[in-house]
Amino acid sequence: MNCPTCGNKTEPGTQFCGICGTSLTSEEATTSGTEQPMVGFVEAVNRGFKNYASFNGRATRAENWWWVLFTIVGVVALTIVEGVAGVPAVLSSIFRLATLIPSLAVGARRLHDINKSGWWQLLWFALIIGWIILIVWAIKRGDRGPNKYGPDPVRAPR
Repeated sequence: MNCPTCGNKTEPGTQFCGICGTSLTSEEATTSGTEQPMVGFVEAVNRGFKNYASFNGRATRAENWWWVLFTIVGVVALTIVEGVAGVPAVLSSIFRLATLIPSLAVGARRLHDINKSGWWQLLWFALIIGWIILIVWAIKRGDRGPNKYGPDPVRAPR
């Protein structure tokens, strides 16, 4: 039997793919539609800015984590430039403000992918415990198939 996600050859009776972790024993392995290629860094950043203030729909794990990487690298790079140039933290502050709304929007769409309201982002104010919960949810695989927030962003309709 081959894994429907990555094509890895598996032994008969295997419950999960050893490469990608896809369940091979339920309707999850036979969901309708074809899987879209994973979102890359540039595409995730483009989607983040394209959907600047769109809190509707769903975002994949890859889209979310590439966006997080973009914002962290941007802030660190601008902070280093400001330190070397000896100027106040103006550039990094502008960057943080420019990416605040799209960061909240991507976060809300990511929560929608696991069938949770975007308002759960308020857990960022619950230090440590809230952060852990949100990070675990960001790592969690999104719902297969459509949910109340929209169609599955990983699967394309047939």
